[in-house]
Amino acid sequence: MGLARELSSSDFDSVVLQSTVPVLVDFWAPWCGPCRMVAPAVEQLAGEFQGKALVCKVNVDDCQDIAMRYRITSIPTLMVFKGG
Repeated sequence: MGLARELSSSDFDSVVLQSTVPVLVDFWAPWCGPCRMVAPAVEQLAGEFQGKALVCKVNVDDCQDIAMRYRITSIPTLMVFKGG
């Protein structure tokens, strides 16, 4: 298991929108080649920013509601959330 936290639809709001620190969210899917290429960099950021920011991953296949809410039309998409 990596340092980037896997999120589900049920915990996205509580983890990301209510966080007191900035959150980097990687919207990805297991079948996406470019997503797999970006994953090591995302994991490295998770390690470098541990304690200062959160790094999370959202599988768009499993969390289609979150992907639709943020209008994710292509992956990988990286978004930074600060103060919700």
